[in-house]
Amino acid sequence: MSMESIGAVIPCYNAGTRLRPVVEGVLAQGVSLIVVDDGCTDDTLDTLAGLDLQIVSHPANRGKGHAILTGLRAALARPETEAVCLLDADGQHDPGELPRLCAAQSAQNADLLIGARVFGGGHVPLRSRVGNEVTAAVSATLLGRRLPDTQSGYRLLSRRFAESVIATVAGGRYETEMEIIVKAVREGWTLASEPIQTIYEADNPSSHFHKLRDSWLIYRRLFGALRRYAPRN
Repeated sequence: MSMESIGAVIPCYNAGTRLRPVVEGVLAQGVSLIVVDDGCTDDTLDTLAGLDLQIVSHPANRGKGHAILTGLRAALARPETEAVCLLDADGQHDPGELPRLCAAQSAQNADLLIGARVFGGGHVPLRSRVGNEVTAAVSATLLGRRLPDTQSGYRLLSRRFAESVIATVAGGRYETEMEIIVKAVREGWTLASEPIQTIYEADNPSSHFHKLRDSWLIYRRLFGALRRYAPRN
């Protein structure tokens, strides 16, 4: 699979000047790029002037999950797209790792490949490491599949899996990413993980994750998706 056949999608809401370095890094990999403006109210889009990319806009903020689905639809509208890469707008994913992730996806014939953050470094707060471990443990118990990082937004989806996602997965905030995992496991899609570096910034002002509310939404969607997607025999 060539890099030209990858459609990259960056959901974005008020990322400000953080977005352009991410976009430039993605474009340097030779992939097509779609930025989903999820109702930005700052000057984020102004920072992208002169860059070769597609911008799809929501008139008002709807949430990351809705932006992901919008981006997947736009990427799949291009016949040459064989796989879609999702990554975040705030600089916590390194676009330079994309070729390695694409190679790993091809080698494992993965329908969903998750870039698994390595939380061993002391620069990541204990609460974040513990929170990720708890969610991974709960997911492993309920799904029967251990995944090192269920919350990473750095992902690659095969075209056929992405098509199935937009047909069945509901929008929302961060809980949409959990439903995508449940769907992959329960329906028997090929799922893989590949380590990525952890780029962490304490109290990242461009992060819109609300620890209590969004954690509750993620767990609620997890349990709901378990009922919705019946395991394949």
